[in-house]
Amino acid sequence: MQVRLANKLAGLCMGYLMLAAAAAYAEPSSREQVIARLAGGGTDLSNLEAPGVDLSGIDFRGARVFGANLEGANLAKANLANCNLDISILRNAVLTDANLRSASLFGVLMVRANLAGADLSGARLMSNLEFANLEGANLSDLKSGADMRNQPMGLIRIVLRNAKLKGAKLVGADLSRGDLSFADLREADLTRANLSRVKLTGADLSGATLEGATVTDAEIHNSIFTGARGVSSLHGLETTHGRETATF
Repeated sequence: MQVRLANKLAGLCMGYLMLAAAAAYAEPSSREQVIARLAGGGTDLSNLEAPGVDLSGIDFRGARVFGANLEGANLAKANLANCNLDISILRNAVLTDANLRSASLFGVLMVRANLAGADLSGARLMSNLEFANLEGANLSDLKSGADMRNQPMGLIRIVLRNAKLKGAKLVGADLSRGDLSFADLREADLTRANLSRVKLTGADLSGATLEGATVTDAEIHNSIFTGARGVSSLHGLETTHGRETATF
């Protein structure tokens, strides 16, 4: 089993290299070309090259956008529900108010992406979102927990370091083993969220709702919980690390 998993991830890494090489020679697609492909029934947009292209409001619903280069692209209000965006590049992309319900975003580079108001409910999100803007986004039932049975080449997890999550909805979200260090979680709704072994060092959870959330073995060094609701109902608070430096 472990050999198969290792081979699978080795193939994934090779895929990254192949995609990078292909991107160096691929001709960028225009908005009109993307719309035409979708209108013609083409749902496989794998390796799409559209960096910086205005793709706002386009209906990609259910399409395979695997390995796409969408760095800096405008996908505001685009419908990406149930899309496979695995191993794509969305660094600095604009996805404000986009529909990403139940989408797959595994290994996606989303550093500094703007997802304010986006709907990612039920999505599979195991990506790098450092400095990303997710203010007011819907991340309910997010599937971002690291699977320790599938980590032969290092920990694969969600990274939200320094991300903006003020007012975000994370009801029932699985963020276990994720890195949320210095994240802005003010007024976020983390009801029943799984924060087991999560790095919350320096995170601001002022005014957040934490009813029934789990924080077993979480790192809360210098975290701020001022005005947070439901702290007394947190599961595993006694097992957290750095409680003496956290502000309640």
